[in-house]
Amino acid sequence: MRRAGVLLMAALLPALAAPPVVIRNANVITITKGNFKGSVLLRDGKIEAFGEKIVIPSGAEIIDAAGQYVMPGIIDPHSHIASESVNEGSISVSSMVTIEDVLNPEDIAIYRALAGGVTTAAIMHGSANAVGGQSAVIKMRWGKNAAGILFGNAKPILKLALGENPKRRGNPTGQTPPRYPASRMGVEDVIRQAFTEARNYRDAWREYEAKVKRGERALPPRKDLKLEPLVEVLEGKRLVHAHCYRADEILMILRLADEFGFRIHALVHALEGYKVAKEIAAHNAGATTFSDWWAYKMEVADAIPYNAALMFKKGVQVSLNSDDAELMRRLNLEAAKVVKYGGVSENDALAMITIMPARQLGIEDRVGSIEIGKDADLVIFDRHPLSSYAKVQKVIIDGEVYFDRDRDATERTAREREKKALIEKARERQKQSAAPARRPS
Repeated sequence: MRRAGVLLMAALLPALAAPPVVIRNANVITITKGNFKGSVLLRDGKIEAFGEKIVIPSGAEIIDAAGQYVMPGIIDPHSHIASESVNEGSISVSSMVTIEDVLNPEDIAIYRALAGGVTTAAIMHGSANAVGGQSAVIKMRWGKNAAGILFGNAKPILKLALGENPKRRGNPTGQTPPRYPASRMGVEDVIRQAFTEARNYRDAWREYEAKVKRGERALPPRKDLKLEPLVEVLEGKRLVHAHCYRADEILMILRLADEFGFRIHALVHALEGYKVAKEIAAHNAGATTFSDWWAYKMEVADAIPYNAALMFKKGVQVSLNSDDAELMRRLNLEAAKVVKYGGVSENDALAMITIMPARQLGIEDRVGSIEIGKDADLVIFDRHPLSSYAKVQKVIIDGEVYFDRDRDATERTAREREKKALIEKARERQKQSAAPARRPS
């Protein structure tokens, strides 16, 4: 009887599956396969077909995007939203901590980023430590729990930090004695020492495994959660993103990475990257930068708005990041600035918020462009995405609409009514609890 029930459920599953979705009559910007006016077919959370004319399956849900623009979901390669904690500032090497443990799926910044067309983001440890924590890549699946917003099988990332922040001038934590390092030299030393320890740790494990393979009796090395992520970096299993600003520290971290045999996948911010763009390209490092942020501290004094364009023209994979919940809502306009400052083509500018950050996060096989087999993560704008008048109309993640501007506007009245009712209920309870208890007669 139980087996019959299982078979019945299995038979019903295809019928219960979500219908395919067709976005038609749209101006489609694929990023990697050209632009055209036509349709995109989504099925089972993936992009199944696209083109000027496609066969529309029976029963498909139709989204008419006439006069509108469809592009891949925007990817932010450096953000701190949705995290309850950002820095473990008490130590200089905090590679054992992970953002995944402190994700807050109820952070309203997720919904606001979604409304700006962002579908994926790398949630990073802060820059208080020379060797920071492990990052978490998420999708903006508003309404899901902490596990539900994780990207799923994304490549792990470790954050490094250079410059003013990790040297912690002034001892802001009040430690006695003050935490090392206190200079840029010390920052380099901390990173080199950490990877030296990791290399020795890796070699000790290799020696132990070799003895076991030979049939010898041996005790395994002590497990070290601080060094495990660093060994993954040395073995190419974990990507490295490095917070930096100045040209000298960019060259330092590239040389240090070469010394230990790993690659920097993304130089984060890198506002003086234009000065050493050839060296960055030679290392095959990416750079994720701001379009026009400067003058907020001394180490960014030489920042220029042409930074992204100059690095890109020298062969660097360049992306634009927010590092800010408010800026995250308009990364499409950050891309537009790169067209203005440097003459980058419109498609290359949009690539800086789609496929290029996807490559820096190691997820380009899943997202970042409209291609068959990739995740159905798309955003629909009412005008060209680089227009300052463009507004997001719909955002689709894994084939499901997570943001709809019209639906949002319709539901606001009901939400306000519910909010007022909850506030009144809370006030009434507060009055009742504050009222003096009556004495028995």
